[in-house]
This record gives sequence, structure tokens and C-alpha cells, in this order.
Amino acid sequence: MKKCYLAIDIGASSGRHIVGWLDGGKLQMEEVYRFTNGAEEREGHLVWNAARLEREVVSGLKAAAEQGYKPDYIGIDTWAVDYALLDGEGRLIGDVFSYRDGRTRSAAEQVHGILPFAQLYARTGIQYQPFNTIYQLYADKMSGKLDKAADLLMLPDYLNYCLTGVRRQEYTNATSTGMVNAKTHDWDDEIIAALGYDRSLFHPLAQPGAVVGSLKADICKEVGYSASVVLPATHDTASAVLAAPVSFGEPYISSGTWSLLGVEQTFARTDEGSRAANYSNEGSIRHTFRYQKNIMGLWMLQSVRKELGTTFPEMIEMARGRKKEYVVDVNDERFLSPASMSAEVRAAAGAELDAAGVVRTVYDSLALSYKQAVDELEANTGATFGSIHIIGGGSRDSLLNRLTAEATGKRIVTGPVEATAIGNMIMQMISAGEIEDVAAARNIIRNSFDIQEVQA
Repeated sequence: MKKCYLAIDIGASSGRHIVGWLDGGKLQMEEVYRFTNGAEEREGHLVWNAARLEREVVSGLKAAAEQGYKPDYIGIDTWAVDYALLDGEGRLIGDVFSYRDGRTRSAAEQVHGILPFAQLYARTGIQYQPFNTIYQLYADKMSGKLDKAADLLMLPDYLNYCLTGVRRQEYTNATSTGMVNAKTHDWDDEIIAALGYDRSLFHPLAQPGAVVGSLKADICKEVGYSASVVLPATHDTASAVLAAPVSFGEPYISSGTWSLLGVEQTFARTDEGSRAANYSNEGSIRHTFRYQKNIMGLWMLQSVRKELGTTFPEMIEMARGRKKEYVVDVNDERFLSPASMSAEVRAAAGAELDAAGVVRTVYDSLALSYKQAVDELEANTGATFGSIHIIGGGSRDSLLNRLTAEATGKRIVTGPVEATAIGNMIMQMISAGEIEDVAAARNIIRNSFDIQEVQA
């Protein structure tokens, strides 16, 4: 069989193992395993079940072999900012906290008392989010959890360690911590020292495409084959954007639990306008940047769907049956982890909305937030964009795509849906020498997947 690759893409609500290979210049893909994911409440905190995630990763490796695939290369991506702490024996210390846990509120205030956010932004270019790693670590420092830590590994780095025994820190995910200097592309020693973090926690940063190592002997025995574990862009959004069939500098929306709207840039924009608009400069391959804004995204719709016990197609029909009446600020922290998303939307709108009204309000509010972000993007870059390319699971939402076209007045192009897994896979292929570079990979993606234009 041809050389094949396994992309393990883990999101906040589900994970999937997708095998891929090139055939006739086109990328072929098959999903071989899928599992549910979600933060769990433990002792009053929201945490990730790290042991279960490790088991699911290995179960997916076995599933690939059971379906006739023995991948030569494996890559893992997850969401950003969350991490594992290891002790001197390489054992996990405590729980892996979820970014939606509320433990960082006082920590952020204390960090800013030492290093004002304006100073942090000027050094790192990373937008303020109350759950950024820099604040989570300070909460660990205050609780004493950090005292026994010998290693810090972002979640995909930790899963790589579980598979290989090798500890490597990958660049794109590291930039999301708020502790990587935007000019040196390395850990910012002044920030680390000012906050009293042990410098030995922070290792040299590896670029996407670097080989972590081979599967450990016990893993090989369990799954039935050996493979090399390769670093994709381990931050899922970084992988997704690499799969966007755009030219460098054209705007995108990576639409999933979070919506990330931005453009690729060769340098970080750390000016006052960017800080005021809460735009972030997150790392990409070859030390380029994704100049983008985090928007609450489909999380709000996912939460409402769960409360209503309905489906996304049914919610779309509910919203289509209503006209636009109310909008709320989707980026308000009140929507980060409310007890009831529907109740929070009603409270923010100041209206007794029924279920359809709640859904319609979320849709209209998301579309408006995209328009506002595009306006800020054009103001801060001095460019005018004619189109926006939407990738990821949200690219299938026909109503949100249409409302986005109407709100922004831009040409909207959608696809591919599995952008994160595709981006993960193409970096493995580039590492293996099967694809020359990202530009060549994007041409392959254009020829391999359904890319559509939305009519407003």
C-alpha cells in the first residue's frame, strides 16, 4: 500500500482519527475512529480526563490497523492554552484543567499587577483571554501545584510524550501561552522571570514538521505497527488555516467551537489599534503569524442545541422562521461557561425569547461579530478584502454563511470541512518529503475537496 498518514484531531467536544494518502495528485481521506470529548467537573473544577484521552488516542491507532491501515506517520493537534505538568519522574501532576474553568480570574489580575497587559501585548502580540496559559500557570503557582513541576507540556505535546516518551514543545501552540516573544520567536525570559516561573519548564521550541520520535515498544505491540510521530501545527487552528485554500494574506474564518477570523502575516502587529481590537498574533510555520481574533463561535449554538435536545438542521429551520430582532455581544465572558446558555442569551438581550428567538439571536449576533472583526481587520491592516474563506465544521452551516455574507458584504467561499485534520496531514506529508510546501499543498486541497461560494 502507498505511504499513509494518520491525523489525530482532538477538539473540545470530539476527537477523530483520519487516515490519508495521495492518489493521482489528490488527497484521499478516511475516518477510522471517532470519540466524544468534554470537560468533566471534578472537585469543583472543570478538567480534561487526560487518561481517557490517552486511551482514546491509542484505541484510534488500533482501529486504523483493524481497518487495514498501518500509517507511517502520526500527528496530533488539539485546542490551545491547556497543558499538563509533569514531576521529575515524568508523571502527571494533578488534573489537566480546562480553559473554561473559572480559576484564573484572580490570577489574571495579579499577573497584570506585575506586568500590565499593554506590556505583555507589546512583547507577545497575544490577545487577552482570561484562560491564557500565562494566567493558568499563575493560578497553579498560587495553589502550590507548580512547586513540584519539572516539565510543562501543552496538551498535544503531552499526548506525544505518552506515545513516544519524548518531551518536545511545539511552536504554534506555545505562542498561545502568552509567553513567547513575537520578535525572537522563543520563550520570553523577562516575562517568565517576572512571574517567578521556573525557566527549566520551558524547552527549545520545535517547528511543525519536526519528528518527535517513534512509538514506544509497548504501544507498537498493542496497536500492531510502528510509526513516526511528527509535529503538525499542533494548535488546531494553526493546522486548519494551513488547509485553507487561500493565498497568503487573504482572510479566513476557521469556524468551529471558536471562530477565528484573520489573515496570515510575516510579522506581528502589536500596535495600539490591534490591542484595542483584541487581535492576536499566533504563530504559524516558518515563524509567520496568524493575525486573528477569537470569537465565541459555534460554542453558543452547541450549548443551546444541547439544552434543547435538538439537531443543528432543526435549529437552522427554527432560526429561518424568525426575523432579526436582537443581538448580543458574543465575546462577553458571560457566554464562556454559563449554567444555561439560553438563559444567558435572554438576559443579555433583555427579552423573554422563546427557543427559536434564542437561536435566531445567536445567529444574528455571530454574523454581526464577524462584520465587526472584518472592519477592525481592514482598519488595522489598511487593506480592503473582497472575500472571506470559511473553513472547518461551521462552513457547513448554510444559514450562518448567508448571514455572514449579508452582514459583511463580502464574497463568502466555504470548505474544506475537515480543515484541521487536512492541515495536520499536509504538514506530515511535507515532513516526509511527499509534498514540497504549503503552497503546493493548498493547490492539492483545491483539487481534492468541495469548495463552494455562498450566495447572500
